Amino acid sequence: MIEEKKTGKDRTQPATRNEDWSDERIRAFLDLQPPEGVPTDYHILTKAYRGMLPEHFARFVPFFVAEGHDINVTLADGSTFLDHVARHRAATPYLEVLEAAGARHGQQPA
Repeated sequence: MIEEKKTGKDRTQPATRNEDWSDERIRAFLDLQPPEGVPTDYHILTKAYRGMLPEHFARFVPFFVAEGHDINVTLADGSTFLDHVARHRAATPYLEVLEAAGARHGQQPA
């Protein structure tokens, strides 16, 4: 059974504002383990992108790169994380952070 998306006062989980995003909290994303078949670096970037506002993501990416993670990790089809983010219409701030860190587009799947 498919339910309609809840909005406003009908939401069961309240919006969270003014959360503390310490360096330790941001760095904790670096320890995430991927499901089988997903490259670790791609999984970490995905979780950070989905879980952080642009200003937090901008703090995360330098930690990611400094720890030796691959900002240009590819999936089996040759696409990079930058390719994934570029498909999202509200992703401009994230794209700018990734590109400033050296992220490149990969082979586009056919």
